[in-house]
Amino acid sequence: MVSFTVTEDQQLLIDTIRRFATNDVRPIAHEADENNAAPPNVIKTGWQLGLIPSSIPEALGGFGEMSAITGALAAEELAFGELAVAMHILTPALLAYPVALLGSDEQRESLLPLFLEEEFAPATAALIEPAIAFDPNDLQTTAIPNGDITINGVKAYVPLANTATHILVYAKNMKFGKTEAYIVEKAAEGVSIENRELLMGLRALPLFRVKFNNVKVTAAAKLGGAKDIDLQVLFNRQNVALAAMAVGVARAAYEYALEYAKQRVQFGKPIAQNQAIAFMLAEIAIEIDGARLMAWEAAWKLDKGEDATREAYLARQYANKAVLFAADSGVQILGGYGFIREYPVERWLRNGRGFPTFDGLAIV
Repeated sequence: MVSFTVTEDQQLLIDTIRRFATNDVRPIAHEADENNAAPPNVIKTGWQLGLIPSSIPEALGGFGEMSAITGALAAEELAFGELAVAMHILTPALLAYPVALLGSDEQRESLLPLFLEEEFAPATAALIEPAIAFDPNDLQTTAIPNGDITINGVKAYVPLANTATHILVYAKNMKFGKTEAYIVEKAAEGVSIENRELLMGLRALPLFRVKFNNVKVTAAAKLGGAKDIDLQVLFNRQNVALAAMAVGVARAAYEYALEYAKQRVQFGKPIAQNQAIAFMLAEIAIEIDGARLMAWEAAWKLDKGEDATREAYLARQYANKAVLFAADSGVQILGGYGFIREYPVERWLRNGRGFPTFDGLAIV
């Protein structure tokens, strides 16, 4: 039976991140969006919360255990503060968690210590490709084994690629016809960091297009080394993370619109008392709760070691629609103010609209 009661440690984590999101992130969110960058001190404070080190098991040198449910709770609260900042802080997990879950002993020993330091870990991952109908199980980036591995292709939306030292690159192994992941050093010959992506949303998160031109890595660079691994568990964890973040953005829009509707008086009464507004707010709340429960169910199955492919996919799809509905409704409830950039609902709408395209940008 699925339990939705958080533990004392999880509640402490929620409270800590919520304070950070409210006191540190919210006040700078608009400026970060306008300036296309989050203040370094906020990122440093977020990193020092220790979310990634506490998710690496003690047996691997970390300070806790990897729990998809705990990760989903953290992702929601961070995204409630600001999605771009949340993804920035958690970008190193795109390499750390796959290595912790599926990496070889050598990969864990050499790479995981990078994520246990006080300073922000310079690591990222490259999954999305600039192609129509992107499918992580049918990538255009290729890996040709011939003694060494030769990687060719173009990746889009690679977060913090300009500062990362290591990139987890997803590519199709042309010998076996399946998706694999390779740990590539940015300094490797043939790796080219292109211009920063200019997007409608996520403006405070540096995202780059990265080209791989005959990049050679050893066979040991394959995630898992000689082990035959299934990457579906990573895709499932990415879907859960994105669903949880979508819930966080939707909740931010809902709570802001609710407070506005209680205070905005028209014709002698708060607009929250108008039936159309009240029904809209109620429907937003229903969608948020539904999306959250679906994300939790998928995370619970992941923590049980069960196949959560169906649940994670459905949670992601449902959350994609829920966040767009919540943010768009928030804009409507604010009326003309909703279209003004000084009010956060238009930012939540821009960010929320992008969730279907954010494959690989978060993981729990």
